[in-house]
Amino acid sequence: MTTDVHISGQELFAAAATALKERVEEVNRLNVFPVPDGDTGTNMSLTMDAVLNDLAKLAADAPVSDVASAITHGSLMGARGNSGVILSQMLRGLCEVAGTATAFTPDTIASALERSVVVAFQAVRKPVEGTMLTVLKDASSAARSAVGSEASLDEFLDLVVQAAYDSVRRGPELLPVLKENGVVDAGGFGLAILMEGFVAALEGHEFRERDISTGTGPLSVVPVDDWNDEEYLYCTEFLLHGVEADRSVIEEYVSSQGGSELVVGDRETYKIHVHTDDPGAVLGWATHLGEVSEVHVDNMRRQTADRTSGLKRDAAPAKPVGFVAVAAGDGLAEILTSLGADVVVSGGQTMNPSTAELLEAVGRVDAASVVILPNNRNIIMAAQQVTGLADRPVAVVPTTAVPQAFTALLSYDGSDDLDSIAETMKEAALSVRTAEVTTAVKDSNGKAGAIKTGQVIGIVDHEIEVIGDDVVRVASDVVDVIREDGETLTVLAGEDLDDDSLDSLVDALSERYPDLEIEGHRGGQPVYPVLLAIE
Repeated sequence: MTTDVHISGQELFAAAATALKERVEEVNRLNVFPVPDGDTGTNMSLTMDAVLNDLAKLAADAPVSDVASAITHGSLMGARGNSGVILSQMLRGLCEVAGTATAFTPDTIASALERSVVVAFQAVRKPVEGTMLTVLKDASSAARSAVGSEASLDEFLDLVVQAAYDSVRRGPELLPVLKENGVVDAGGFGLAILMEGFVAALEGHEFRERDISTGTGPLSVVPVDDWNDEEYLYCTEFLLHGVEADRSVIEEYVSSQGGSELVVGDRETYKIHVHTDDPGAVLGWATHLGEVSEVHVDNMRRQTADRTSGLKRDAAPAKPVGFVAVAAGDGLAEILTSLGADVVVSGGQTMNPSTAELLEAVGRVDAASVVILPNNRNIIMAAQQVTGLADRPVAVVPTTAVPQAFTALLSYDGSDDLDSIAETMKEAALSVRTAEVTTAVKDSNGKAGAIKTGQVIGIVDHEIEVIGDDVVRVASDVVDVIREDGETLTVLAGEDLDDDSLDSLVDALSERYPDLEIEGHRGGQPVYPVLLAIE
């Protein structure tokens, strides 16, 4: 059984490369092995692009041997990442057989796949089952088993591709990290897509989506940051030209410097890939052997973080509404978080966060819409700018003090109507009167009279209402200003007020105002030793 191929090798590889490129992000999202850096699809696609660049230099009627040489050379020179280097060796093995073939038969295909398996496994010092190597091996076994059957060439090719997808689905049973994360192997899936694209072009039909759900359920991707700090930090790869050393010598050194090491090629040009903590040492050693080029060093921790961020953006929001609040002080942040704030941005008086910082905080909230509680007059405008920049609906409740945010968060009833939520929270915040007690940093005059540096002052609505020399007395007098019909008084101790002083203050206030329910908490805020709120 033979066939005349009426489509060029260039066109076949272009079709395969396009099929992968269209699904590259899907492949990237699956990437958890050997590290979750989210670039497997990209690296395989870049490797295929390098092949296409070399093929583009050939004439349309170039002989098969020239096409094979271009594929081998292009994939080696342009291989990116662990998956790209392994793919280059798979292609090299295929081309060693296909480049000398006189007929396109099942036996030729089976032999090419078998050679591809040998070359690819030789390139990897520690082959791991469940990866793209297994997918290639299973497809090769299926091809050899079908040689001599009554199947047509189209049926034979479909059988090989289906075997690749079946192998992809079995991957999690062979590689625990895949099963733990609810994914199949990214490289194996990418390889199956390339095979499907190649065969679809050869047979003249549309690319067929094939099921890759596993036996334990449909494919899923859990958007968690699963970077292991014990992993090597840098993915390092480069070409090494014109060296006298054998590949085994280079492999021995590279393996001593890290993991996921690959050394392929020959003395004319070696492609080297390694995960290491010291790329400079590897490159320095290589430059003593020969010339280096095409150097790529990627920080895999940052790649993983980017992947995680992308997964979270693409995943369905965990809840309808989330909250961003601004506060300075660990105690205030803990209280806000306990009341439902998803992200607390550090800031307040004298340290106002920018619109960019608030926008970034909104992006970290896993919710369909977000409410911002600025908790300072000087931050409200910056917060309002976020509403026109965020990737989701944002409302700003114009709180001017952190205690107002406490009450606003308590008023949230779990609904998802952002406008009504913001209005309800605004009304709740306005029911709270607040005051600050601090120390004057310079001589001045205010509503309450002349002020000397170092005196204790009580501030209400940006006006200095009370002046004194004792925190407890000033705080007590300020309560007189803000109490009105309030029933509950909250006292928040700043970083400059110790626990004993807080207890003394609460006791003094309780004695002076027996009709008020008084609660004391550590706020940890700078600038203001005492924050007061009454409602």
